[in-house]
Amino acid sequence: MADEKQIADVSESQLSTSDDEGRELTWTEAEEKALVRRVDLLVMPLLILGFFALQLDRGNIGNAMTDFFLRDVGITQFQFNIGQQLLSAGIVVLEIPSNMILYRVGPPIWIGAQILAWGLVATFQAFQKGLGPYLATRLLLGLCEAGFIPAGLFTITRWYKRDETSTRFSFYFIGNMFAGGCSGLIAYGILHMRGICGLAGWQWLFLLEGLFTLLVGILFIALFPLSSAKPVSLLGIRYFSEREAQILQHRVLRDDPTKFQPRRNVSWGEVKATFTNWRLLPHFFMTLLGMAPAHTMGAYAPSLVVSFGFDRLKSNAMLSIGSWLLLLTNLAWGAIADKTKLRGPMVFLGVFLLWGFTIGNRVLVESTDGNLRFGVLVTAIAFQAPWHAVHGSWLALNAKTAGERSITMAIFIMSANVAGIIGSQLFQAEDAPLYRTGWTVIMVLVSLALLMSIFANAQYWLLNRFQKREGEARYHY
Repeated sequence: MADEKQIADVSESQLSTSDDEGRELTWTEAEEKALVRRVDLLVMPLLILGFFALQLDRGNIGNAMTDFFLRDVGITQFQFNIGQQLLSAGIVVLEIPSNMILYRVGPPIWIGAQILAWGLVATFQAFQKGLGPYLATRLLLGLCEAGFIPAGLFTITRWYKRDETSTRFSFYFIGNMFAGGCSGLIAYGILHMRGICGLAGWQWLFLLEGLFTLLVGILFIALFPLSSAKPVSLLGIRYFSEREAQILQHRVLRDDPTKFQPRRNVSWGEVKATFTNWRLLPHFFMTLLGMAPAHTMGAYAPSLVVSFGFDRLKSNAMLSIGSWLLLLTNLAWGAIADKTKLRGPMVFLGVFLLWGFTIGNRVLVESTDGNLRFGVLVTAIAFQAPWHAVHGSWLALNAKTAGERSITMAIFIMSANVAGIIGSQLFQAEDAPLYRTGWTVIMVLVSLALLMSIFANAQYWLLNRFQKREGEARYHY
């Protein structure tokens, strides 16, 4: 209670700050809307571009699989799965330390450095040969990517109000989904370069997309503003006037005083409070169970389409249909969640639809109708994760302090990457090409995720009912 009182006192002091003429800072609704539009055009595109590069570099190995990657490198499918697990493990290990560093040094330096680091690894993985180099590059890629996604989520909460975050979280994840839609089309073209300069198509894929990431990292460091209070880039470019910067900061703090950041480090108390918060458990398990199939599809969906009877290289382009549809469902989920202020129910609906399409894929596992199986698979991909960004917004809204919000976002993305460790082993060579056992396990995992979504909604509903007896309800659902 003492910590909460201190935050309230400090925040109230911050909110009462006056402008240069000694009057309380005020602004019009039109002025605020214009500033938010400018933030949307400045902050979001750079974060989305970084996410786009990240997904290209960690997801293009699924496209490489259709170009004899296993044969050329000299590894088995089981060893390939181990490498995918190491990628996720590397992300999990450094997720929280990365966000703590972000809290201290700020987004332009830390996020930009991360993009450059994984861009170098992504580029030079084109020259891997043998099991050792393959495992090393996957682990290094994960270590360098660790913290990027929660760092972006936390940064968004510093620029936007509570009823704006679900939409912006969804826009942020557009980078991921846009890469999913483009990667197959890009791969279809690049993989035809096999033989040029003596390189395989998958080598050109890693080289060109890795070099693109390095360019994104340079742009991010050069252009991203330091903070809403100091909207200046490292190059000295100032994006907002002093008054506009005050409005940007005050509008967020007046909406949610817990976003006040009095220190440049996360306290031990905030770390302890986050890790002992039992309300996070159903969120953690929902993400762990519900996102595992997405990691499986990221690596094996192109190969599945080939097994349906379609062309080896064309399968990459065909599969992009699901990713483009996912982009639309993701935006719809975020917009509806902010409009209705019902994040929890929207998360439940998303997991429920995923559950239904997962059952459809399992039922059709013996079908010889390739077109039908492709249609159901693409539709399942379109609904595999629109709830994920809204889920992150839901968690962020229920964090008590800025420090807790930072650690919570790290744990949220950690659970998604632990899901990657599970998802990487769901499809095994001896189960190919139908993957009966794999699809059965996926069905069980999503069923459990659905139960966790029900539990997460129920806990906040019950807690608010109990608290209404004593005063105002405090939890968002």
